[in-house]
Amino acid sequence: MEVKKSPKADLENKRSTWLLIGYVMVLAVMFVAFEWSERDIKIDTSQAVADVVFEQEVEIPITEQPEQVTPPPPVAPPTVAETLTIVDDDMDIEETDIASSEETGEAVEIKYVPVEVEEEEPVEEEIFEVVEEMPSFPGGQAALMQYLGKNIKYPTIAQENGTQGRVVCQFVVNRDGSIVDVKVIRGVDPYLDKEAVRVISSMPKWQPGKQRGKPVRVKYTVPVMFRLQ
Repeated sequence: MEVKKSPKADLENKRSTWLLIGYVMVLAVMFVAFEWSERDIKIDTSQAVADVVFEQEVEIPITEQPEQVTPPPPVAPPTVAETLTIVDDDMDIEETDIASSEETGEAVEIKYVPVEVEEEEPVEEEIFEVVEEMPSFPGGQAALMQYLGKNIKYPTIAQENGTQGRVVCQFVVNRDGSIVDVKVIRGVDPYLDKEAVRVISSMPKWQPGKQRGKPVRVKYTVPVMFRLQ
């Protein structure tokens, strides 16, 4: 038996039509998808929850300065009235008997109390400038000049500088003839002055000066000559 198909039941003729409809729908969906953007999205933030700021109140305690209480003035001690007791002349007064060591038979103790003696400060002896007998170098003035000429060493620096002149020195001759307190009263050059003081300080003892026959301290002056040959 031959199977016959009805033309109404045949779907092959409508296949191309439904295929075109499907393509159109797919293209429409893709077009709508591409045209959709974030610009069309609107977010309503009016109903959003705002940040809540909590303000904490800090309580600062109030410090009150204590009131300074003025201390009361010091109370003066009560004055005690002095009472004088008047004794009648007729009252009996007990007499105290002082017994001697012979009556009591007790030994008498004697204590030694040292006596403090104040030491007197020595009085500086007077220095004379002129006396009856002036001090002198052993051998006289000529021996003094010979001693100075033999012992003086001319400073090298003064020789190189060509320095020369007379240095006047003053000193004190003690009671024993020793020479002290040598100083320059008129100098020429520091090196020459120093050499003159050195030579005079090293002189041997002089014969001391005398006043009324007793040796005394005398101030004496000697010139020292420095001369280049």
